[in-house]
Amino acid sequence: MEYASHSMVNSEEDTDNLSTTQLERRRLLEENLNVGNVTDSRILSFKSKAPAAKDGYSNNMKILYSAGKPQAPKASNTRQVPSTAEKILDAPDMMNDFYLHLIDWSSLNHMAVALNGGLYIWNATDGSILQLFEKENEEEYICSVSWIKEGNVLGVGDSEGSVQLWDLANNKIIRTMRGHSGRVATLDWNQHTLASGGREGEIHLHDVRVAEHHVATLQAHSQEVCGLKWSPDGKFLASGGNDNTVHLWDPAAPRPINSITEHQSAVKAMSWCPWQRGVLATAGGTVDRTLRIWNTANMRQLHSIDTGSQVSSIVWNEQYKELATGHGFSQNQLTLWKYPSLAKVADLPGHTSRVLLLVCSPDGSTVASVAADETIRLWNVWPQQEKVKKSKAVRSHSSLLAQSIR
Repeated sequence: MEYASHSMVNSEEDTDNLSTTQLERRRLLEENLNVGNVTDSRILSFKSKAPAAKDGYSNNMKILYSAGKPQAPKASNTRQVPSTAEKILDAPDMMNDFYLHLIDWSSLNHMAVALNGGLYIWNATDGSILQLFEKENEEEYICSVSWIKEGNVLGVGDSEGSVQLWDLANNKIIRTMRGHSGRVATLDWNQHTLASGGREGEIHLHDVRVAEHHVATLQAHSQEVCGLKWSPDGKFLASGGNDNTVHLWDPAAPRPINSITEHQSAVKAMSWCPWQRGVLATAGGTVDRTLRIWNTANMRQLHSIDTGSQVSSIVWNEQYKELATGHGFSQNQLTLWKYPSLAKVADLPGHTSRVLLLVCSPDGSTVASVAADETIRLWNVWPQQEKVKKSKAVRSHSSLLAQSIR
């Protein structure tokens, strides 16, 4: 309305007869009404160039959500990690039992997979699958598998308390070793000595070279032994149990030399650092969820972090100085952590039920995860350098990797 009134008055005025005061008043009116030479006028403008944003400024409107994630710092200079599995193997009848160790990957590139009462060997080099044996009694099942370092002999623990040794080259059983009163949930080799952990809480050491194989019984756990790991130098054995305890053993001593009691639930996940002597990673189940790193020389806790969910397994990678953990509810994911900061590198979702165990390929590049969703997923999270990539041990015949393990 002001502009219309001004226009009507302006059209009737003779600018030649206006005084200086009237012309100035008209100029100011046009300026305030934004009329006149509108192409040269601006409502808002900087007198000089707009100032630059401060260093490191980030528009926080880009951050849409952050709640609900595990509270762990992200690793700096995070590398690109494939978020999906490279290959998926079908594993029907895989037992959904947190305490068992149902797969292992040998130095000869063979993966042993226990599916209830049947034992299968997947040859990762050519993709072939061999059924080694099947339990005759339907009520019996396989609880644990572990390859000797050389990869030609497989230890198999079962629900009846027995440990069998199988010769893969000839596909035949070598011997059966008895002694446990309950199932054998975990096995681990130290050269010619095989450690086995039973439901009754005992650890048996077997010298497989001699007829009288049972050379020692280690007793300290009050419930089922669900984790066993020899140190890389073979001098110490770490054991985890359903009694929420980790014991460290010198095989020559009848009692533990040290114990870890900080965990609040069963400790199945344990792994020694391959490049730092005496460094042990442990993690607990559903109530605990905590990953802890220990210096076993003085039993000092070096690092710890709440992972947010049940931890079933831990594996290390020396080249990348990282470790991977397998998890249950609620995301059923794998998580990569930088060592020693325990900054998170990546979460790897994909499984639809809890991850039960992780094992590494012989070259360390691939992590295999087995879960209660009856699949085994292969994750190429730690690719080798170019000179090592020439090996086609795991990548050849990839079309056969989708075959069902039956």
